[in-house]
Amino acid sequence: MDMQRPAGTVASIMQEDRLFPPPAEFSARARIGSMEDYSRLYAEVARDPQAFWHSRAQSLPWMTPYSSVLDWKPPHAEWFVGGRTNASAACLDQHINAGRGDKTALVWVGEPTGERREYTYSQLHAEVCRCAAGLRSLGIRPGEVVSIYMPMTPELVIAMLACARIGAVHSVIFGGFSSEAIADRNADAQAVAVITADGGWRRGAQLALKKNVDVALTKSPSVRHVVVLRRTGQAIDMVPGRDVWWHDLVAGMPTDTPAEPMDSEAPLFILYTSGSTGKPKGIKHTTAGYILWAKTTAEWVFDLRDDDLFWCTADCGWITGHSYVTYGPLAAGASILIYEGAPNAPHEGRFWEIIEQEKPTIFYTAPTAIRSFMKWGMEHIEGRDLSSLRLLGTVGEGINPEAWMWYHEVIGGKRCPIVDTWWQTETGGIMMSPLPGCTPTKPGSCTLPLPGVMPEIVDASGAPVRPGEGGWLVITHPWPGMLRGIWGDEARFEETYWSRVPGKYLAGDNARQDADGYYWIMGRIDDVLNVAGHRLSTIEIESALVSHPLVAEAAAVGRPHDVKGEAVAVFVTLQSGQADEATKDLLRRHVRQQIGALAVPDDIHFAAILPKTRSGKIMRRLLRDIAAGRETVGDTTTLEDYSSLAALRANDE
Repeated sequence: MDMQRPAGTVASIMQEDRLFPPPAEFSARARIGSMEDYSRLYAEVARDPQAFWHSRAQSLPWMTPYSSVLDWKPPHAEWFVGGRTNASAACLDQHINAGRGDKTALVWVGEPTGERREYTYSQLHAEVCRCAAGLRSLGIRPGEVVSIYMPMTPELVIAMLACARIGAVHSVIFGGFSSEAIADRNADAQAVAVITADGGWRRGAQLALKKNVDVALTKSPSVRHVVVLRRTGQAIDMVPGRDVWWHDLVAGMPTDTPAEPMDSEAPLFILYTSGSTGKPKGIKHTTAGYILWAKTTAEWVFDLRDDDLFWCTADCGWITGHSYVTYGPLAAGASILIYEGAPNAPHEGRFWEIIEQEKPTIFYTAPTAIRSFMKWGMEHIEGRDLSSLRLLGTVGEGINPEAWMWYHEVIGGKRCPIVDTWWQTETGGIMMSPLPGCTPTKPGSCTLPLPGVMPEIVDASGAPVRPGEGGWLVITHPWPGMLRGIWGDEARFEETYWSRVPGKYLAGDNARQDADGYYWIMGRIDDVLNVAGHRLSTIEIESALVSHPLVAEAAAVGRPHDVKGEAVAVFVTLQSGQADEATKDLLRRHVRQQIGALAVPDDIHFAAILPKTRSGKIMRRLLRDIAAGRETVGDTTTLEDYSSLAALRANDE
């Protein structure tokens, strides 16, 4: 037993030394083209953060100047105090005023093959203004909450920007959530309106979005209005006096609706993220600091150029879709590509078909999707022209080195840098990532913090851990994109993020730094196994399993053990091979070879599909319940496929 390791530290059992410098031709054109440039910029922000962010903030359209950059009274930050601006104006008006109104803002591809729309900045601005005027005509006022429950159509982005334009607070609810999840979020936010659609397309089927809203509204007494986009044409009920068609609402509305001057700290949106207590947390982000952070990080991490077409595959129901589909790229004046459907509809090569047709230059997706691409096979990729791509990115959870290498070699053709980004709903934007023109990358590492991000790795007492040791990741200084609270629950905000390491933001992730100073995310604090006194990172065990050619995906959790405290239980989706005892023995030997005897799984469960949130994260909390033989507890509203739970329970031995 390791009696010397302080509480909160984690043993690192994975070693990865491969290093990939950025291509010289990429660095030559990059915004930040050398490690010297990065170090100089990082030092500049650290030396005088207020002066730096004052300089950066001049790129926003200020309607009233701010009096000071930052008022920091832990855990509460106010950025650009007293200033007034508008996020919609930052994404649209300022580009049009600069003469870039004819530039492509948004390219949309529908799931049914052949559907496509394109908007310039001027055209997108006009649609946002018409929608904003329509919402105002319903009596929606600044500060009131509007829930948005829509498919990934241009109108979803338009609705978000229209809410921002009139100062309404939007709460985007992913279009796959149940009526119960909608009702819970409406009630918590006291939403006054819902913007939805008759339905949406998902893998060739029509989702009944309006019907889900109708059920939710039996438990949402605060909602006065429902705006309905006609998308699929399916039959729905329209309630007179409450429901209005989108096309009727915007008909005849002005295309020059002025943007409401909003205080820098006025709420821009709420985004609900699952909580272990069974009650989702409404993360609150405000106007000026968030939009500046989203814009700045988009420019730095994706090295945005004027001729880029940026494809982030996330849905706007998640923070990635807020920051890197809508607000970040549009505030930076980029052209964005959005796709309505799933990556395997109508076939498993759909993403590569879209890249061949639309020629995006930047592709930003989740490790879960990458592992699915690997499992589906090369026949869907071979022969496709992916030469438009110049930069790849990953988001959502840590990427295992084998998937990183596949992404680098197969999709990037060994020529595209990969930005492996670490951040959270709460941080508002990317916190750690390679900068593609300067940072040598290591498969599986998010490398270094962005300028303005000051991390530490500490033990449970708040003391820094030893070099190479894993521990709790904290952020020691405020940054503009940071969350400003949990909607309606100040006590939960302080307890969750600020109480365990006073004065520092607790990210909830374990991390370690290697000898080069690179950061490695080791999973959530509660995704740590305590095996015979050794605290092991689940993500490293999973990486070892996925490095075997038979394994497509793996999740490691702990279950109670009378002798060791916790036993290692893993859930494995096979790429090939038989789900039998011989394969279990083979995988145990592989983990022993890759890591050591300590990490060898006690239990191996085979699963055709692992339970995931709709953003692609494996729900390890549910797997812990299954491994321990417990009933599933807590919030399951984000679960993608309940049948995966039933199948796992049926196969439990």
